[in-house]
Amino acid sequence: MISPQETLDGSPLVLVEGKGVYVKDIDERWYLDAVGGLWNVNVGHNRPEVNQAIIDQLGKLSYYPTFGKTSNAPEIELSVRLVELLRPEGMTKVLYSTSGSDAVETALKLARQYQVLIGQPRRTKFFSLKYGYHGVNFGGLSVSGNPLYHEVYEPLLPGCYQVESPHLYRNPWTDDPEKLAVLCAQQLDREIAYQGSQTVAAVIAEPVQGAGGVIVPPANYWPLLREVCDRHQVLLIADEIVTGFGRTGQMFGSRLWGVKPDIMCFAKGINAGYVPLGATMISDKVFAAWTAAKKKAPLMHGYTYSGHPLACAAANAVLELVVRERLPDNAAARGQEMLEKLRRLAAASSIIGDVRGRGLMIGIEFVRDKKTKQAFGPGDPEMNRIAQACLEQNVLVRTLANRIILSPALTLTSEHVDVIVNALAAAVAGVEAARRCT
Repeated sequence: MISPQETLDGSPLVLVEGKGVYVKDIDERWYLDAVGGLWNVNVGHNRPEVNQAIIDQLGKLSYYPTFGKTSNAPEIELSVRLVELLRPEGMTKVLYSTSGSDAVETALKLARQYQVLIGQPRRTKFFSLKYGYHGVNFGGLSVSGNPLYHEVYEPLLPGCYQVESPHLYRNPWTDDPEKLAVLCAQQLDREIAYQGSQTVAAVIAEPVQGAGGVIVPPANYWPLLREVCDRHQVLLIADEIVTGFGRTGQMFGSRLWGVKPDIMCFAKGINAGYVPLGATMISDKVFAAWTAAKKKAPLMHGYTYSGHPLACAAANAVLELVVRERLPDNAAARGQEMLEKLRRLAAASSIIGDVRGRGLMIGIEFVRDKKTKQAFGPGDPEMNRIAQACLEQNVLVRTLANRIILSPALTLTSEHVDVIVNALAAAVAGVEAARRCT
């Protein structure tokens, strides 16, 4: 997210090549990509296996729409693969799109139509969490929990409400994670009851919040979330756009917490960004609303590029690598290494307030004062200086407000972890030295 004015200030970083966890710019300089594209290049850049799968499919069928009763071989293969991977969560049907935003939009529409089909047409409202991010379409913006993303586009979809996120570092109640989870679940329970259960269609949330600052919920929060939804007969939508396919150290974020959602949204890691693809999956419970309908219930929804043959061919190759190379396990191990080293850095730093994450999904929050937790503001130069210092050390990181986000490829090695941590340590030391001199 950048303002048009900022694009006029200096030249962009023009990238021309990628290999593994590295990318090269137009001046032949290589960088370690600690952002993994945008949370999504899970198997690394320029994997020959994925490239070849796309080339092979390109020589057969590059595109045909999947409306009506038309399909293609890679789409069918991918659907079978996804259903098998998601057997523990009970997902049995899949609808394809081209992005995470579209996958969320699909989920919201499915939830609305489901309620109509089961005879609950008043169930139109959605609940979500503060700090949550669910894409840039109007539906996704409406259920996102950061006003900065949607305030200039309001009014948005009516009937969307946000409740507190279980943010351990920034909540006003407790430092006890289990107690915090209970408090947040109770608030959701009360708000649904206040609105009237009979008016609420679904709750949507990320198993680990991404763009909101890598907020990892307490282990008991998602089971409590499931209980609240069941008590009010409300659907639970898991936005797995970032967390899906290994990034948290589990194949899926919902599995991390042992919870079965009703609807799940995917993109990013589904094919590691090689060709745009999104997917929304539903359980038999949700699908039964259509099969049990007294008359045909058409789904008035679809995208021109749904089930694109090249995108699905790439996804099949990517997911084969994810499973064969046990990338979720590697994400868990390398993520734990990085968290431990970053927390040691934070303990010695005057400006790192918190380090949090699961797997290779890590957030570093910077503050002016560690005791008061006062965050750096939009006009403060510290965050840009840290990112620029890392860039000068050939490491790409992402800044979001007063946070640095790390989401490298799941193929990361221990040596790569050290490169990232050392670059950040040097960058932080430089900023701290500059602050002492002012």
